[in-house]
Amino acid sequence: MAPADGLTPRSLVQRILAAKLPNPFNRAAGFLVLDIGSSSVKLAEVHHGPSGPRLTTLDIAPLPPTVVQSNVVQDEGPVVEAVRGLIARRGVQARQVITAVPGPAVMVKKVLLPAQTGAAVEAAVLAEAGHLIPDSLDNVNLDYQVIDLIEAGNKMEVLVVAVKKEIINSYTNAIRAADLEPVVVDVDYFALENMFELNYDPPGGQPLALVNIGARYSSINILKNGRSTFTGDVPVGGAEYNDALVRQLGVSPADAEVLKQGRAAGGADPAAAEQILGSVTELIVEEIQRALSFFWTAATDEPLGAIFLSGGPARMPGLSAELKQRLDCVVEVADPFRRAQVERRVDRLLIETSGPSLAVAVGLATRRPGDK
Repeated sequence: MAPADGLTPRSLVQRILAAKLPNPFNRAAGFLVLDIGSSSVKLAEVHHGPSGPRLTTLDIAPLPPTVVQSNVVQDEGPVVEAVRGLIARRGVQARQVITAVPGPAVMVKKVLLPAQTGAAVEAAVLAEAGHLIPDSLDNVNLDYQVIDLIEAGNKMEVLVVAVKKEIINSYTNAIRAADLEPVVVDVDYFALENMFELNYDPPGGQPLALVNIGARYSSINILKNGRSTFTGDVPVGGAEYNDALVRQLGVSPADAEVLKQGRAAGGADPAAAEQILGSVTELIVEEIQRALSFFWTAATDEPLGAIFLSGGPARMPGLSAELKQRLDCVVEVADPFRRAQVERRVDRLLIETSGPSLAVAVGLATRRPGDK
């Protein structure tokens, strides 16, 4: 592919998975992780040393349900307010931010290309991306990574990732509005994978699935032999519980949150609430089962050996058991802090009560500018 307007292929490729630091790397300050979701902002402060990432701060702040819609930050004001509040409350010093965009906003494709190196790889990726992406390359941020070299046929397998600029800009603009500097923008699929690698031994044998249940959607990353073979998402999440309680019992959103935790609220019948929650669990399990059946059929002909759940709803009563029964495999709630280094001053109660919901944040904490 010939360079356009005098630009080299490298200058055309807009990095999203490994943004470069514009200033010298300041180890003392560390990095600030922000996982901006549709219902909350998760914050972590991380310092990197010889033994790996060390978490020095963790916290969560809620967001109104209208702030993030259709994978875009529609109203940056509440995000800025929440982030500034967390920084002030925890005395965070870091100002350079590692964040992620949601999986449904991202196009992820694997392509086979002739084995090559340097600028030739980027030129080949750009040429291929022109066929893969149903939009002008001027409107997207594009990144790639060579994930395998195939000697037979002298080929290489390349992961190509593309996100519309308006989506990335909605997150980075909100971060800048809080007087912070975004330096790495990842994807939640890959953050989950990094969280798993940090805390668990490399899986052998059968494939496994990482399923992160968010508020409005659930991310899925299928791993085999320590490598991602398929990523996808389903449009169901923990908000289904709250919505059903509000709709069927006529309670407020605040009371629905209390009822979801198994406590009485809003004058609602606890037995009725439990029945509604059970029905929603069946719905979520059914959607995840359907997606996994499709995804692993596309990714491999081997049955899944295990599923690791994360996200706030991962501990909902009956969810793990129902998935295990339907899919006939091990189902475990992932522990993002199983091996992660965490300073003693970090809120242990937060880890105990909200650990699974911090999975993406912990995965992001493994990232540094310039890595792959």
